Amino acid sequence: SVSIFFRVTNMIGISRCARMSSGLQHTLLRAFATKSQNIVWSEGVDRPSREKYLGQKGATLWLTGLSGSGKSAIANALSEVLLQRRINCYNLDGDNVRFGLNSNLGFSPEDRTENIRRVGEVAKLFADSCSVCMCSFISPYKVDRDAVREKHEKDGLAFYEVYVKVPLEVAESRDPKGLYKKAREGKIPEFTGISAPYEEPEKPEVIIQTGECEVEDAVAKLLKILEDDGLIPKS
Repeated sequence: SVSIFFRVTNMIGISRCARMSSGLQHTLLRAFATKSQNIVWSEGVDRPSREKYLGQKGATLWLTGLSGSGKSAIANALSEVLLQRRINCYNLDGDNVRFGLNSNLGFSPEDRTENIRRVGEVAKLFADSCSVCMCSFISPYKVDRDAVREKHEKDGLAFYEVYVKVPLEVAESRDPKGLYKKAREGKIPEFTGISAPYEEPEKPEVIIQTGECEVEDAVAKLLKILEDDGLIPKS
């Protein structure tokens, strides 16, 4: 509809919309629309009550970066520390969600956008439940990451874009899954960093350069941010 079109163009800009493929434009419009009719939001226990009883606030840490940058390693290590401190948390991993929630999606630009939209909605639910949600996704398109941020901020939920930065040659030398090798051989089309673009975050809350720091240092940095912002109790 016209109203949905204006919502999309107002968020990401008319010029950027014009540069997108028709398929990606369609996906964005679909993401802002709903086919459900006659629905009413059901109220329940509110967030302030959950925060009071649980003694923590929810947040989403969105770890973005090239394949092999160390996103999952950092998220898993952070999760272990949080759980040891009895802090509710959950990891959403780029590969894992494709076994279920996003099993019907591929890696075309349109599917990548829908992948991040769905994950963003799930992350928002975790954050609203007062859990710390770590999302480890390449999420190569700025417009997709910004859309997730906007939805969190609209609902008053903390959102941190964490750029796990690593030079392409370093990520490729690690290649823990052998994906870069396959991409170079032409066996994986539209592979981010090789045959598909990665749009670097412009103003991330956190930059972690994994070529220059250990996983433990990255975890300590993220813990301090959560503590300083009053989202979790200080140790």
